[in-house]
Amino acid sequence: MKRLWTQTRSFPPVVRLLMVNQFAINLGFSMLMPYLALHLAGTLGLAASAVGLVLGLRHLSQQGMYLLGGTIVDRVGYKTPILTGCLLRTAGFGMLGWAETLPALISASLATGFASALFNPAVRACLAAEAGERRVDAFAVFNVYFQGGMLLGPVVGFALLAVDFRLVCVVAAGVFGALAVLQWRALPARRSPTPCGVAAQWRAVAANRPFTLFSLAMAGSSVLTFQTYMLLPLVASETLGSDGPLVTGALFVASAAVAVAAQLRLTAWVKVRWSAQQTLVRGLSLTGLAFVPLTLFPQGTTLVRSGCLATTAVLLAVASTVIHPFEMDMVVALARGRFVATHYGLYSTVAGLSITGGNFAAGVLWDATRHEEYLVWGTLTVLGLACAAWVAVLGRTGHLPVRPPDAVPVRAPRTPVAGQSDQTA
Repeated sequence: MKRLWTQTRSFPPVVRLLMVNQFAINLGFSMLMPYLALHLAGTLGLAASAVGLVLGLRHLSQQGMYLLGGTIVDRVGYKTPILTGCLLRTAGFGMLGWAETLPALISASLATGFASALFNPAVRACLAAEAGERRVDAFAVFNVYFQGGMLLGPVVGFALLAVDFRLVCVVAAGVFGALAVLQWRALPARRSPTPCGVAAQWRAVAANRPFTLFSLAMAGSSVLTFQTYMLLPLVASETLGSDGPLVTGALFVASAAVAVAAQLRLTAWVKVRWSAQQTLVRGLSLTGLAFVPLTLFPQGTTLVRSGCLATTAVLLAVASTVIHPFEMDMVVALARGRFVATHYGLYSTVAGLSITGGNFAAGVLWDATRHEEYLVWGTLTVLGLACAAWVAVLGRTGHLPVRPPDAVPVRAPRTPVAGQSDQTA
């Protein structure tokens, strides 16, 4: 904790604000969302299809709108999208506590999803600009706060749920309301002049071949790490029966705890030994190799299966912890300081679409190979190693920067001066 505090204080005030902002965002989100399906199906008595629709539309409005959110950030600056996102979450979470009809629930769900599409690209682009040449370190510390909110949120939500689900919604909405006030008072009103139209802005990002290739290569990592939320809970349920949900919750806690406890040490260790490319390649390789225990022991005693499950979850968490700061920083480097938020938006959209398609494919494979489970885990292992090989090829062919990515400058946003043109050379 002392190391985290020291690192946090070493950054400029705006960066520290963004870290606190992300902790609170994840705290508010994760105190409510894990229990929303239970409320919809149990308290409101909605059919499973309706529950799936509400949750699915929230995910779609988030992932599908990241590109739009990033585009808005590059055109109007960081402050307004962050403020708007916090206010949308305040309204959306408040509505979820009292909405009883499907249209009202869908409206609230869409609002909470689009809120994320607004403030996530804004926060990351602002962090990259304000951290200067310390972007890798900033993203590492940022991830500790990110995971800390995810770790604490479900515990707070569970305690509030014992009183009433509406209390969970009120407190979660209150967190975002307080954040909106804090951002309004403390976040500087800066914006980057955008001299072209939206279509030209999107064409410039889509034409960035190294970036698009890197986005596709890293999409497999998103699919693999998401299995903590999909296939691993299925294994826990089949292996441990009624204790499966408890173990699943423990896996989530363990994954977040790894990031909170090890992020700063791992990043510091990796930075002095490996290049950014080597870090990404080796991290992706570990993401695939994390499924080897389940591949080797698809059957066995409850103890063996539980051990394999825990090993896979921890290895996935370690791999994600190693990758995250360098992955986020590489996006900035490949954007070359231009339309950074739009690049983040497209990157997140590609990851979200890949998770959706990858989860569907993994589910189909799981259903088709119930008695040959090793085929599922073996496929995931191959996917991770293939993504690592893809990134390695991108590095060898000159598509990724050779020098450390945090050496690539980001054009700092500025406050327009009255009467000054927004056009840039």
